[in-house]
Amino acid sequence: MRVNFLSTLVLSTMLSACQMPPSDTSDTQQLEQEHQIAEQIVVSCEQSGEQAAKLFDCDSAVSGTIPVTHPDEEVTLEVLVMEDEQTNESEQARVLDLWQRIRTQFSFEIIDDPRVDEQRDWYLRHPAYMERVAKRAKPFLHLIVEQIEEQNMPLELVLLPIVESAFDPFAYSHGRAAGMWQFIPSTGKRFGMKQTWWYDGRRDVMASTKGAIAYLTYLNKMFDGNWLHALAAYNSGEGRVMGAIRKNKKLNKSTDFWSLDLPRETRAYVPKLLALADILNNSEKYNFNWPEIENYALTESVSVGSQIDLALAAEMAGLTVKELHALNPGYNRWATDPDGPFELLLPVDKVSQFQDALAQTESKERLNWVRHKVKSGDSLLKLADKYHTTVDIISQVNELRSNMIRQGDYLVIPVALKSLDSYSLSQDQRLAATQAKNRKGSFKLSHKVKSGDTMWDLSREYKVNLRSLAKWNGMAPTDPLMPGKDLVIWVEKVSPNQTKNAIMRSLTYTVRSGDSLARIADKFKVTITDIQQWNQINIKNYLQPGQRLKIFVDVTRT
Repeated sequence: MRVNFLSTLVLSTMLSACQMPPSDTSDTQQLEQEHQIAEQIVVSCEQSGEQAAKLFDCDSAVSGTIPVTHPDEEVTLEVLVMEDEQTNESEQARVLDLWQRIRTQFSFEIIDDPRVDEQRDWYLRHPAYMERVAKRAKPFLHLIVEQIEEQNMPLELVLLPIVESAFDPFAYSHGRAAGMWQFIPSTGKRFGMKQTWWYDGRRDVMASTKGAIAYLTYLNKMFDGNWLHALAAYNSGEGRVMGAIRKNKKLNKSTDFWSLDLPRETRAYVPKLLALADILNNSEKYNFNWPEIENYALTESVSVGSQIDLALAAEMAGLTVKELHALNPGYNRWATDPDGPFELLLPVDKVSQFQDALAQTESKERLNWVRHKVKSGDSLLKLADKYHTTVDIISQVNELRSNMIRQGDYLVIPVALKSLDSYSLSQDQRLAATQAKNRKGSFKLSHKVKSGDTMWDLSREYKVNLRSLAKWNGMAPTDPLMPGKDLVIWVEKVSPNQTKNAIMRSLTYTVRSGDSLARIADKFKVTITDIQQWNQINIKNYLQPGQRLKIFVDVTRT
């Protein structure tokens, strides 16, 4: 006999993109940068109030948590779960709420400390926050619990993604940490999270959970089984915690977590976890309605065996592309990584349908292909950019021995099955959505990165906040800029000559024969310098008929 019930999943999606440029910065340096940025955000929040709150999560920053960017959009998906009905006593006594299963295995001591009290009070005052967290956690929580139980680790660790990211696999911090478990690039690589153009394991729920378990196990062993030290090191780095312990030993002070000199974020980090555990374990005492989650697996990992277009995979599973991508946030592009992993997380009621369709589809049919005739001026780099793939893929598919291609030759290239905007959660589309997001009361400028540009220099040139500039472009302030990258910049004034009462509107002007910058500037009552900056053109370059220019006009002066 079967017991069927319908469960609704609310999947978080992200309308911003976290870049992952290569870095040779050490883990310690990257963590140091992240904590410095967090401190700077605190200062901005304290000094700028409402203006800063529009850009940053000031509540998190002031309370001592490194702020992360959270979802702007959610996808709702219903899952039909079927379980065998058993009549034996053990099955009848089965715990139906997954959080109840978690809390019965807690082992940490909750001490009476003002820092724990402060964090507990915050959570108790914000029940809606936990409702949002539970919605994000629901598709993945059962899988994470089983992973941690399998390793015989404390079940309090299940709560760590709440502290790190509010259970958001698309979350990113201003210090380049990404994913549900908030790994910086270098630590992610250390613990098995592959990071390529196609895929970022830090956002892959299963890969990052395995990595987090490995990292926490390593830290726990390093600190001789002291879980509070291990958790502090997870947040601020093992070197910093080791240094704080050595310092206290020299001063004949206690070396327990509560006595260590650690950054503001770390001093609040461990108490947050303990406060959450205390509330969950004593929700009746605190009269707190902790949202229930069914104690059943709602998603299942399925092996695909080869690269597959996400649109095709979604069609096979009876899902939209957005629903599939929300469950598999590790994939950056329109397809899975050609070199793996070859796994997809699917709702349990879609697995059989997907596997049947997959079995009838050969590997070569899982991607769409075009036959491109090489023309004069073509290069592998240009073709990779045109077809949204990589040079390595084109070379591998066509068995090229070098990057040289000849005019008239034909190349076979894998391409997306649907238009790129159909893959709305791919890295490129998330970035496009972030950059297109309207900022009320501001004007949007574009800047194409040149060799030598830095975030700091551009923030001074355009007179904008450094961290705001990074946020508008889905980046961290410390990310390097690649020449040719397009940035958006939001400014309150588009011209030094703009008056306080000006009513500015943007328009696109098509250059005509005989036009010059001076003539266009005079026509719209702007300056040549303004037109140059708005369009990043050099006064030495000739205008071409048909060229399109962006112009900001004060309608009160025309």
